[in-house]
Amino acid sequence: MANRMATFADGVIRDWIPVTPNDGTDNVKGTASDIVVGFYVTVGGAVAFTTDGGTRTVTFPDNCIVYCSTVSRILSTGTTATGIHSLVL
Repeated sequence: MANRMATFADGVIRDWIPVTPNDGTDNVKGTASDIVVGFYVTVGGAVAFTTDGGTRTVTFPDNCIVYCSTVSRILSTGTTATGIHSLVL
């Protein structure tokens, strides 16, 4: 198995997993062995998301990488951005 800390330090994302915004299910994840470090927004707009610190809505531009390992859910209510993907090490 690859050393994932070394991969993170190199800034290499191993996979992008499409996220379907959902108000009731955690959706920023991969398989049990994946380490999710944030998400990517293809077409900018508002993203409503849940983190360890609560729920917030932030507007992001097109093609934006958001490093935040505590995001567990992208909500459908309040999200206008599209093409959202989990960033996986």
